[in-house]
Amino acid sequence: MALDPTALRAHFPALASGLAFFDGPAGTQTPTPVADAITATLTGPLSNRGTFGESDLNAEHAVHGFRAAYADLLKMPAEGIVHGRSATQLTYDFSRHLAKTWRSGDEIVLSRLDHDANVRPWVQAAERAGVAVRWIEIDPATTELDLDSYELALSDRTRLVAVTAASNVVGTIPPLRRIADQAHELGALVFVDGVHYAAHHLVDVPALGADLFVCSPYKFLGPHCGVLAGVPELLESLHPDKLVPSPDVVPERFELGTLPYEILAGAAATVDFLAALDPGAAGTRRERLAQSMAAMHDHETALRARLQEGLDGFGDAVTLHSRARERTPTFLMSLGGRDARDAQTHLTSRKVVAVAGSFYAYEPFRALDLDDPALRVGLAPYNTAEEIDRLLVALDEFL
Repeated sequence: MALDPTALRAHFPALASGLAFFDGPAGTQTPTPVADAITATLTGPLSNRGTFGESDLNAEHAVHGFRAAYADLLKMPAEGIVHGRSATQLTYDFSRHLAKTWRSGDEIVLSRLDHDANVRPWVQAAERAGVAVRWIEIDPATTELDLDSYELALSDRTRLVAVTAASNVVGTIPPLRRIADQAHELGALVFVDGVHYAAHHLVDVPALGADLFVCSPYKFLGPHCGVLAGVPELLESLHPDKLVPSPDVVPERFELGTLPYEILAGAAATVDFLAALDPGAAGTRRERLAQSMAAMHDHETALRARLQEGLDGFGDAVTLHSRARERTPTFLMSLGGRDARDAQTHLTSRKVVAVAGSFYAYEPFRALDLDDPALRVGLAPYNTAEEIDRLLVALDEFL
């Protein structure tokens, strides 16, 4: 298993700009095969879904192709795959769906590690339903979840645990299966924000213990949209507000209005592209995904080690906040009292893209008392050792 960075990069027109992109956690660049799939679908022939002719069948095939692709990527049944405009929109939607089942006296458990998209929808739904919110805290020394606080937050009144599979700012990967098992022992559902995790690891939703799992294809080389994978039996039990004539079958009952067929086609092409990252990968699409993403992980791990060594060489001038034992190749750092926005400006002048901000991670920034803004550097499959070195040289100039 091996990833060839040169061959991979040839598929990304944006890289011809000479820019070194370290903003993958905010969204990756898009390869040509994904753009081609979008163009081919959009330019048709294309009509609304149906089974009468070429143009409406093209739309029908785009929908089924999308569900089949994400069933393979996430290891879930195709009837459990729901399209959404974004992970945030899907989480808001399902917070409302699930809140219909809550009663006064119920409780939900949220995580201080999470992006606000997996916090605020639940907080607001709980307020409307009169449901109490409990919290899993962060250990500031390790940037890992404090599992003692999780055990204290759980009770026989817990109805939902919402937690990230990986932090979008410090990269921490919590022990999700352990968290899920404890929730399930009490009869609670587990909603997982997998947006950052899915960009770096092959997802197995059942193995993670998630009942509902969201991700965003644009974080792993695809178009801008969101995907929710849910246990079909659970989806059958939820009844969203919808138009009377619109389909009431799962998963269509959760997808309001006409679907963006071209985006679905691009999202499906993204899965095929990921499955071919290792040119030697063979077998079913899921098997090829496993081989290719293992090769991607090896590539990113080597780059992460190179970057870690370089950042360590700056001594006290750089404070790294990404310290968890299990984490993604994502680094959040403060720069010795300097404004991270000035660092972003300098790096941009050297054609290095790394962003300063708090990245919608409202709870982690408060819990860890982080400088706002901080500088985030995140790796993607198309990054190279030479780009790591360029980043380190530019950062050294700034410091």
